[in-house]
Amino acid sequence: MRVPIGWLAEYVDLPAGTSVEDLDTAFVRLGLEVEEVHRTPETTGPLVLGRVLEIEELTGFKKPIRYCQVEVGEEAPRGIVCGARNFAVDDLVVVALPGAVLPGGFEIAARTTYDHVSDGMICSVRELGIGEDHAGILVLGDVGLPPGTPAAGVLGLDDVVIELNVTPDRGYCLAMRGIAREIGTGLAVDWRDPGSVTPPAWSGEAAWQVQVADPSRCDRFSMIAMEGLDPTAPSPWWMRRRLTQSGIRSISLPVDVTNYVMLELGQPMHAFDRDAVRGPIVVRPAAPGERVTTLDGADRALDPDDLLISDDSGPIGLAGVMGGATTEIGDGTTSVLLEAAHWEPTGIARTVRRHKLPSEAAKRFERGTDPEMTMVALARAAALLAEHGGARVVGSPVDPDTRDPRPAIPLHAGRPARIAGVAYPPSQVVEALSAVGASVDGDGDLLQVTPPSWRPDLTDPADLVEEVVRLAGYDDIPSVLPNVPPGRGLTDRQRSRRSIGRALAEAGYVEAPAYPFVGTAALDALGLPDNDVRRQVVVVRNPLSEEEPGLRTTLLPGLLATLARNLSRGQRDVAVFEHGAVFPGDRRTPAPIPGVDTRPDDETLAALLDAVPAQPWHVAVALTGNREPRGWWGPGRPADWADAVEAARVVAATAGVELTVRAADRAPWHPGRCAELLVGEQVVGYAGELHPRVCAALELPARSCAMELDVDALPAAPIPVGPPVSSFPPVHMDAALVVHQRHAEADVRKYLIEGAGELLESLRLFDVYAGAQVLEGHRSLAYSFTFRASDRTLTGDEAKEAFDRAIAIVGEFFDAALRG
Repeated sequence: MRVPIGWLAEYVDLPAGTSVEDLDTAFVRLGLEVEEVHRTPETTGPLVLGRVLEIEELTGFKKPIRYCQVEVGEEAPRGIVCGARNFAVDDLVVVALPGAVLPGGFEIAARTTYDHVSDGMICSVRELGIGEDHAGILVLGDVGLPPGTPAAGVLGLDDVVIELNVTPDRGYCLAMRGIAREIGTGLAVDWRDPGSVTPPAWSGEAAWQVQVADPSRCDRFSMIAMEGLDPTAPSPWWMRRRLTQSGIRSISLPVDVTNYVMLELGQPMHAFDRDAVRGPIVVRPAAPGERVTTLDGADRALDPDDLLISDDSGPIGLAGVMGGATTEIGDGTTSVLLEAAHWEPTGIARTVRRHKLPSEAAKRFERGTDPEMTMVALARAAALLAEHGGARVVGSPVDPDTRDPRPAIPLHAGRPARIAGVAYPPSQVVEALSAVGASVDGDGDLLQVTPPSWRPDLTDPADLVEEVVRLAGYDDIPSVLPNVPPGRGLTDRQRSRRSIGRALAEAGYVEAPAYPFVGTAALDALGLPDNDVRRQVVVVRNPLSEEEPGLRTTLLPGLLATLARNLSRGQRDVAVFEHGAVFPGDRRTPAPIPGVDTRPDDETLAALLDAVPAQPWHVAVALTGNREPRGWWGPGRPADWADAVEAARVVAATAGVELTVRAADRAPWHPGRCAELLVGEQVVGYAGELHPRVCAALELPARSCAMELDVDALPAAPIPVGPPVSSFPPVHMDAALVVHQRHAEADVRKYLIEGAGELLESLRLFDVYAGAQVLEGHRSLAYSFTFRASDRTLTGDEAKEAFDRAIAIVGEFFDAALRG
């Protein structure tokens, strides 16, 4: 809301010497944020009003040129050359005389042009810095001042405009009436309410037939008819200036009047061309399939929830939002219907968002307007149209009013003090509530407060408390920090999650969090089967993007998109990770929808919590390019499936558990290069090389790798115990076993450990070979055994016996043989 100080001063007796900074401070104390202070660009030198006496049309030039004689309050008129054509003899204009400097450093001097001496300049609003219209000269109309009068005061060049950010609960401050009340109260000075006038008692038959089909959404609809309007009558300059200062473009006298009254009283209005309205007016919801063409020229399909103003021809306006094109005020309009109504705010807000059609009227209606202002606004608009356009009211107004009286709100007088921690005596509470326009009754501590008609936001005792505190001053509330109880540190789960992130970062991965939303296209790119549980997503009712309406069931879509994005920006060797919640949608129960009138009971709350999807914590990595960079030391090593498996081992080791790895087949991994990650017999994740079709769909290099692990599925780590340290020497032995490729290395390892028994201290796979020296379809697994006894020096025979047992059991179960 833009507030011209000169306009505000007509309603508020501002103390002498009040500066813009003082007003800024007062607005802030009242809870109104000042966004910006607008000052007109400086104009210096002689700038006066001028009367056009003669116009000579100059010919022989490429464009029409006029040579004008303009009276500027001197003995003789001045001759001025001008190319604009929107003014005539006897018009009052603004003249910059030689020596004036207009905004932008444009100096005015007498100069010869078009074979005439131009002794000054007739100005447009853009040249004066008070608007953007450069189509023609500023014509003032009758301002009651003689030529030669300094123009700065008439133009408002010394006026300052304060732009306020009005919060949604204070719609009454979107009008000079509300701002005047606030600043008058804040400065403790007298103010005048422009809405306190009594409308005239018009007589005669009703001006029009009106029917309100849905009183719950329109509880007051007021209308008057006028005729005899001069369609050529211009809007007075003072009105155009204030509209411009308020950020509204001047259009025509009837439209400007309705906008001006809206800014003054806070009551939006609409003017219909009376001759274009066909039959009675009906306020009703839209019927299925109806359409309307609004004033912006758009043809709009209507929703049954839209509220319309209609006549016998159909819709002629979206109620409270924008009028229809069929009844638009035109250049030849001489009869008008003026409408002012009180609409239900939430319905207007829904219509605005549905049609993406914000307007100054809708901005006020969706915040709540004063229903008492409808007839007052019509009377004010009728008076302005009569004064400046020669129009007169015909018949009596139409004013169906179905409002109920506002209920009183009980308030304990000591409640504001208890909540704010400031001693507000009951007399101060009553005084503050009366200052906002409320009616306060009651004896003792219990007050009955009836909010004013212009404050629909005051519905509960807490709202009244806020008003008392606001008017008393927020800065009076003491700043007392609460006592913070000592914390208990991080939980075991929090420590584990942070440790996992640090461990992956130390292993060379970069954390890259992604949005937790997913769409069908991303799941298709992963090649997930139709029956895969990861396709059963929880759909968000109001998603940020229609392409990604679901909550992710896996971390891979976002992580692989990050991988592709880095590659598209020139990176070649990329290793990223993410850890966060996923939201499986295969185990869901319906959620009840509780009402808003009372607090949900324990049973409803429990049902709501049961309906919340599980949110297990996953960790995933994705990598491509070289895992070890090339350099003078060698050609480097490309990342492969083993690196993805190793990342899973890093996570498991950090969590204090040990993983078992075996072959698997699961999308989006390559069937022959996919590892299943287990803890005991429980599958906790997968790792390996991505399927070639997935790499192609996501524009990733071939053989890109990924791993995903369910961290919450990992068992709690046992209490760490330091390993025993033996002072006795170990015995080292190596063996290369030839086994069929169908046997997993993890199974071979398991039986080697079982066969070696308790003397085995460690077992390490140090080589895998498949080639000419090994049978086809087989491979050689080379292991290093370390044997040690904790209480004695181990003999070679004891170590050899344990070694032979391990080789024998593997030979029995896997038909393995020592490689020669």
